[in-house]
Amino acid sequence: MTRILGALHGAILVRDLARAEEFYGTILGLPPAPRPLSFPGQWYQVGGFQIHLIVAAGWQTPCPQPDNWGRNPHLALAVENLAVFKARLITAGYPVRMSTSGRSALFTQDPDGNVIELSQGS
Repeated sequence: MTRILGALHGAILVRDLARAEEFYGTILGLPPAPRPLSFPGQWYQVGGFQIHLIVAAGWQTPCPQPDNWGRNPHLALAVENLAVFKARLITAGYPVRMSTSGRSALFTQDPDGNVIELSQGS
């Protein structure tokens, strides 16, 4: 049987690329990755994984369970210091909800409402 070797990238739809780049590039501090495509978007590198932002005018992020962001489609990232990211997000005006599972993790939303989980790495 053949097997899957790894994860390459995840795509996130955004309406406003400049606002999304501020969130992912500046607030989260993700380094940009080369992007050899001509349609609007931005790529970021996270270890061996990439996050691809794709512009989709009129996109509405689904959030079918607004009371528990972790039970919605989301991207999870490990961070060195969760408290630093929590403070950075709050200072920049982004919503923050701590995980109710007991893990050292939080949930936030990017400017388009995409849920992002940040978990304390080891």
